[in-house]
Amino acid sequence: MAKKKTAEAVIKVQDLTKTFVIGERQERKLFVLRGVNLQIQRGEILAIVGASGAGKSTLLHIVGTLDRPTSGKVFFDETDVFAMNDDQVSKFRNQQIGFVFQFHHLLPEFTAFENVAMPALILGKSISQARDKAKELLAQVGLQDKSESKPTQLSGGEQQRVAVARALMNSPRVILADEPSGNLDTESAHQLHELIWKLSRDYDQTFAVVTHNEALAKSADRIVRIQDGVIQTTSR
Repeated sequence: MAKKKTAEAVIKVQDLTKTFVIGERQERKLFVLRGVNLQIQRGEILAIVGASGAGKSTLLHIVGTLDRPTSGKVFFDETDVFAMNDDQVSKFRNQQIGFVFQFHHLLPEFTAFENVAMPALILGKSISQARDKAKELLAQVGLQDKSESKPTQLSGGEQQRVAVARALMNSPRVILADEPSGNLDTESAHQLHELIWKLSRDYDQTFAVVTHNEALAKSADRIVRIQDGVIQTTSR
């Protein structure tokens, strides 16, 4: 399948830094991000790679508004997200950003259907309002026959596909994935990668993926390599 070309940036990261103060007396500073500039294009799959401790996950968490930077800005279209207060940021995150982590973080007491519907319920929608979209998403990830299964009744690959469907529930501008296939066997990882590709192409869905998986990185539209908190290279 031919890769899609797009030049519209949905996210712009400007001069991003993140510093942690460490030590019993807080006498030392750990510089995790050192002036990162990055644009993420609408509809692309961006792979973020680098050694452990390079700053990949920290960057993803800040872009996803799960953490605030020490300095710098993150724009979603024209919205300066960190100009908002914490309550506004939390609402923005739930409406505009989907997350998939290495460990699926599904709620064990709820069914696959209920887990997928959860972001809509957090927004204040009723389960009846969320039902059609949740069923549609489970069908898109190939789990329409598993909607009443709880996470313990699903394989690891199936659990991650539920997590992807959940991430799509509120039609986010971007899905941020942190080692999404890192806990899967080779075949399940391959199926997850194919699913990410299909969703990006069929729905113009933007993905930014932190990964050590070479196959997933190579299938992305663009690879950004981080070393010591700085973007070293960008390639297609």
